[in-house]
Amino acid sequence: MPSDSLKGHVLVAAPGLLDPNFRRTVVLILEHTTDGAVGLVLNRPSELVAGEAVPDLEPLVDGADHVWVGGPVQPQAVIALAEYTDAVVGERSVVGPIAPLEVESGLDDVAEHVARVRVFAGYAGWGSGQLDDELEEDAWFTAPALPGDVFTDDHSTLWNRVLRRMGGQFKLIASMPDDPSMN
Repeated sequence: MPSDSLKGHVLVAAPGLLDPNFRRTVVLILEHTTDGAVGLVLNRPSELVAGEAVPDLEPLVDGADHVWVGGPVQPQAVIALAEYTDAVVGERSVVGPIAPLEVESGLDDVAEHVARVRVFAGYAGWGSGQLDDELEEDAWFTAPALPGDVFTDDHSTLWNRVLRRMGGQFKLIASMPDDPSMN
């Protein structure tokens, strides 16, 4: 992993990023290497209930939690992030106790180490140098992620909240209306 890896950071879509897949999104970076980057959009819930959509994970998810749209790449792929309750997470950590859910040893073994799980369909992906180019074009702002970003209960204000905590000029950007013509 390069020393300037954004793993464990969030990308906050700049107001000028108009791609409908990423407009006003907050993306958690899971991996960022010289080969590219992978992330999950944190503020786009779908209508699907996670336990119904992925029955195998039903014992680990909150009954009311939805599947979240992780990004436009491979929308049929399922990625689950877990908040681990102990040191089992280790090197797999993305941010604090949060890491991708791994169930090779079975759900029962994992369940005793997991406080909560969020399920994502699809992901955001960038090829070699692609994310770096987008950052140079000011398409994204970056900030260290917080565990609460992943499991937010209020997805509709996540973009604004992350910008506000970044401070300075970002507080002003956070107050911008979704449609500037409504200002």
